[in-house]
Amino acid sequence: MPKISACIVAYCDYDEVCAAVRSILHYTPTPDLALYVVDNGSPDGCGRQLAETDFGDSRVTVLPLEKNIGFGKGHNYVLDRLTSDVHFILNPDILLTGDVLEDMAAWLLARPGAAMATPQLRYPDGKLQHLPRRKPTPWLLLARQLAPKLGGCFKKADDHYTMQDEDLTAPRRIEFCTGSFMAVRTDVFKEIGGFDPGYFMYVEDADLTQKVLQKGTVWLAPQFSAIHAWHRAPMRDAGKFKMQLVSMGRYFKKWGCGKG
Repeated sequence: MPKISACIVAYCDYDEVCAAVRSILHYTPTPDLALYVVDNGSPDGCGRQLAETDFGDSRVTVLPLEKNIGFGKGHNYVLDRLTSDVHFILNPDILLTGDVLEDMAAWLLARPGAAMATPQLRYPDGKLQHLPRRKPTPWLLLARQLAPKLGGCFKKADDHYTMQDEDLTAPRRIEFCTGSFMAVRTDVFKEIGGFDPGYFMYVEDADLTQKVLQKGTVWLAPQFSAIHAWHRAPMRDAGKFKMQLVSMGRYFKKWGCGKG
């Protein structure tokens, strides 16, 4: 079996992070696992608590940071430590229900030209999440924001963006791999330098996917699945909205606006 590594970047919510870590350890029996938990300077003391927690497993390394350096930089923090064949980028609200990491890593390495993949994610109640997406455009991102309230052409565009007009029941190539759960060949992840550190939050997963696509193919692998709580909150303050706009501007400047 391949050597695998995984990283969770935490920010507050100690109990949720612990649940994710324990599910990974429980359902990933291989000794060839290195699990990193990077705490992004959580103001609620989550990093200190994690560092003091005995998970009873030497495969876990907790790395508390003094300040919040952002999602992508948090994941890049372990880049130089990786010696695996396949690396997993996981959100702290992910729960495994089976030996997904080993099987998915083996599947990725066995597929010629494949560099990255994501499984099918579901809500805790079993409902399907529409996370595989097409390459973002300004129109599709606008439709994503307006579809829940206005419906109509915005919902149609959002359904297209989230590939709900496609058959997603079998493995297929995709253009946008969600940062909630990514499996990436470690050599490719290191070669491209991980995430672009210019993003603090938002759209960095779309950017990483485009970088990976220059090295190989990206896949939805729905035969593998996991639970994703997906704490998706609306933009409630100007700071987060501005941050999203800045990230979108950076993305489209790098990769172009594409077709709407």
